[in-house]
Amino acid sequence: MSRRRMETKPVIFCVKTLLLLYSFIFWVTGVVLLSVGLWWKFMLDPYMLLISSSPSHTPYVLAGTGAAIVLFGLFGCFATCRGRPWMLKLYAAFLCLVFMTELIAGISGFIFRHEIKGTFLTTYSEAVMNYNGRDDRSLAVDSVQRRLHCCGVYNYTTWFSSVYFPVSGIPASCCVSFSDCSGDDLKNTTLASRKVYKQGCYELVTSFIESNMGIIAGVTFGVAFSQLLGVSLACCLSRFINANQYEMV
Repeated sequence: MSRRRMETKPVIFCVKTLLLLYSFIFWVTGVVLLSVGLWWKFMLDPYMLLISSSPSHTPYVLAGTGAAIVLFGLFGCFATCRGRPWMLKLYAAFLCLVFMTELIAGISGFIFRHEIKGTFLTTYSEAVMNYNGRDDRSLAVDSVQRRLHCCGVYNYTTWFSSVYFPVSGIPASCCVSFSDCSGDDLKNTTLASRKVYKQGCYELVTSFIESNMGIIAGVTFGVAFSQLLGVSLACCLSRFINANQYEMV
């Protein structure tokens, strides 16, 4: 009995070390998710007005999930150091819950990506048609056009049908060069075509999503399935500790 117990101890130490390393990485992913959620809320919130007509709860979900992972990552380190089987089983159960949540979120995002594109088209088109240059949605349109070097929905001609064009022409955020782009030029459909970006913002955004969908899906599923490693380590450590305690008796 004692010899077998002596052989189990190095195994327990090895599994403990691996689980501690995994728990630390798991904790870091929680910090990253929490940071992304807060960054999304404070930096990207205006852009969400162009993606959905209703307020988005995505940043709250990311921040909440990140905070929960941070807490359970710390709990995982504590449970590993303490070596209590019930704590390790609870940690494994939480990892299973995280795995299922990430898997469902990844599959849902991949399946409904075309609906997301359709919603973006509708909402962005409404923002362009009702653009006034002052409200939050209009400012978000300006920011997108300046940063992505695009103009309008499909192209710059989308602005010709907007309520803003008869009064002020195409917004200045479409200009390739502000120094060579006057208000009169933007009201003239012929001159404006030489001064503004030709590519539409909808095509640019959706092509980016489509071209990177494989990478996004791969990272999402990779992170999700990594939880199974933590589950396996926690369950193995719990079993080894139970076996070791039984041999002591």
